[in-house]
Amino acid sequence: MLPAKPNALPWLGLSALVLALDQWSKAWVLKTLPEHVPVPVIDGFWNWYRTYNTGAAFSFLADAGGWQKWFFVTLALVICGLMVWMLSRTPRRDWRSAMPLALVVGGAIGNVIDRFQHGHVIDFVQWYVGEHYWPAFNIADAAVVGGAIGIGLFGLLSGKPKRSGG
Repeated sequence: MLPAKPNALPWLGLSALVLALDQWSKAWVLKTLPEHVPVPVIDGFWNWYRTYNTGAAFSFLADAGGWQKWFFVTLALVICGLMVWMLSRTPRRDWRSAMPLALVVGGAIGNVIDRFQHGHVIDFVQWYVGEHYWPAFNIADAAVVGGAIGIGLFGLLSGKPKRSGG
């Protein structure tokens, strides 16, 4: 029997770090920030702004009546399961594949915890320029988006090896 090759499951430590930072920051927000009141961090660009999202990205399906909570929880858990499976098949040294997967797992689980604990996701980072505001987000959201960009970018850059003619 051949020895098992080291897989990328230890990258789940990054998922745990993202999850811990996300949950710590949301506890800080709930304890410290008033609801729906901007607290300037950098005038003209960045506020702390405690708000809630019952939907997905950009409040997609936020007013759907409640069923969306279970849809997004199920979707996140299925995606996390798939990504953990992918990590189990990824060589440990392949950080370009492992790191983005681990970021998505940590962020997705952070928002799933919010949905179970509060019935919605807690958002608190608000970026804007003039009167143009980006939707509020949190650490989990940033990890999911960063991971998704990494999956796409590193997937495109890795390409397929060229086959020799013949």
